[in-house]
Amino acid sequence: MLSTNYEDKYDEKSLSRKISKYARVAGKKVVFQVLVLYYCLLDKDTPQWAKAPIISALGYFIFPLDAIPDIIVGAGYSDDLGVLVVAMGMVLAHVKDEHKDRAREQVSRIFGND
Repeated sequence: MLSTNYEDKYDEKSLSRKISKYARVAGKKVVFQVLVLYYCLLDKDTPQWAKAPIISALGYFIFPLDAIPDIIVGAGYSDDLGVLVVAMGMVLAHVKDEHKDRAREQVSRIFGND
């Protein structure tokens, strides 16, 4: 499910743009997963082997023409969530509470207290 074909779609600017523009469409669950993986990726303690599936999953999230195109309202991000959950499962041992806390803070900033 996590093809390395999406690694080249990832860069920080594109990720930031995607979150800024489509966070409300993607929803809190997707954005939270994206941000937890992102903070795990930035952590110097995360081993290199764990960064590969994270980069692939984030690249998949960024790329609009994946298995279910992101423009399909209500379903466009369901495949992204699946890919993010698989990546999370692969690297869960390296996800720290601080990654989750930072992601929660960012989600609160983006979505407010919805």
